[in-house]
Amino acid sequence: MRPNRRTVVASLAGLGAAAALGARPGIAQAPILSRPIPATGEAIPAIGMGTWITFNVGANEELRARRAEVLETFFALGGGVVDSSPMYGSSEEIVGWCLRRIGAPPSLFSATKVWIWPGALGPGQMATSRELWGVDRFDLMQVHNLLAWESHLDTLAGHKAEGLVRFVGVTTSHGRRHDELERIMATRPLDFVQLTYNILDRDAEQRLLPLAAARGIAVIVNRPFRRKQLFRLFAHHPLPEWAGEIGCANWAQFFLKFIISHPAVTCAIPATSRVDHMRENMGALTGPLPDAGLRRRMVRHVEDL
Repeated sequence: MRPNRRTVVASLAGLGAAAALGARPGIAQAPILSRPIPATGEAIPAIGMGTWITFNVGANEELRARRAEVLETFFALGGGVVDSSPMYGSSEEIVGWCLRRIGAPPSLFSATKVWIWPGALGPGQMATSRELWGVDRFDLMQVHNLLAWESHLDTLAGHKAEGLVRFVGVTTSHGRRHDELERIMATRPLDFVQLTYNILDRDAEQRLLPLAAARGIAVIVNRPFRRKQLFRLFAHHPLPEWAGEIGCANWAQFFLKFIISHPAVTCAIPATSRVDHMRENMGALTGPLPDAGLRRRMVRHVEDL
């Protein structure tokens, strides 16, 4: 019988965040992996949380409560960046509902997007997002999939000066529009860029990630699991024995550590609706990361499966 899509993890009830990361009481714990935002040097945890599809649950009270548990687990295990968008149905509303239910922790790094045309409607949409989240300002506001990006970036420059946002960025997904994204990164003052990058989709390594490093732009990685496809492709295979050298107990950590070990990557944002999968994801926040040679070995391994 095939194993589940990820290695089964033990129940963590009553053991707290330390136990969730495989720790033992009374033993010094490994630090959580974090990355600096180039614009300020402020460090954020290298694993964040996306909300596309997973938090679009509408008025269903049971599903809302489950998402609150997922978010609470995320913060308990050292999480910070929560990413959403008006494009994601009710996700922004649900994030705000969950934050009110569990209490927004100081570690929250609120990130959402503006996704509307024409650009003149952007301020109204962003005001709605602040209301839905229950925040006075966002840590990061991004232009979603480059829609009306020129107008929105002009607006966001003003919002940043007024204190309505701390950082400004743009996003793409599915590996699309890289040429246009590269031009924006090279010519506009961005704090963040969000793009698709994973162990199979590595086009960003050629130009975008080096450009981000050269320009001092933080990188958020979306679709780290290709929306579960990486698990469908590989999870019925056992992890290679040498995965233990970088502290990987399951495929989720294998995929995530590949991403966050790239020196230009600031944060990866896997999405999940399950607490057990959140615990697996956040396990990638501790332990060693692969060096360049081991990263190449990881790629060869999955391509040979």
